[in-house]
Amino acid sequence: MKKTVVIGATGTIGEAVSELLQTKDYEVTKASRNTDNKIDIEDLGSIETFFEKTGQVDAIICAAGDASFGAFSKLTDEQISIGLKSKLMGQVNLCRIGLQWLNANGVIILTGGIFAHQPWPETTNIAMVNAALEGFGKALALELNDGRRVLVAHPPFIKETAEAMQMDGSKCPPASEVANTYLQGLESEETGIALYVNK
Repeated sequence: MKKTVVIGATGTIGEAVSELLQTKDYEVTKASRNTDNKIDIEDLGSIETFFEKTGQVDAIICAAGDASFGAFSKLTDEQISIGLKSKLMGQVNLCRIGLQWLNANGVIILTGGIFAHQPWPETTNIAMVNAALEGFGKALALELNDGRRVLVAHPPFIKETAEAMQMDGSKCPPASEVANTYLQGLESEETGIALYVNK
């Protein structure tokens, strides 16, 4: 049984991933800012404390990190910083610390998003961060050893999020479908690539 940490487990995608992996007999540790196993990826000390308590793991999945929508001409420094500090550097720092606790042949799956390749208007901030994560993953894969891997999932806009924003979610996949892509990444042998939802 593979010991797997899911960070952002109280979010829509993280929850779906956790539930799927548990049905596949993975030993899942759910973590977020709101769980008993607390972790805040924006805080390096929080990441360190989390892994000191959790110990060695076989897989780390991160479905956490914030970034702001908004017209480029109107984005504030604070809005831009959210994406850089949270979704980008939060996941970069997760790798910096997490790799010290990742067993040989283990894998880290980060979460970017489809806006890296198929942006919408007013997604410059999110597209920038998502594309940066993909570049980071490709380069990091070249430095890993002992069979360790890194992947970046690019989920599309999901049905649950669209509906929560009062948008038409009929053409968006549900989180449960997106979760299968993370499982496929876990069970593959690939590294340094982006993962997309199979439609």
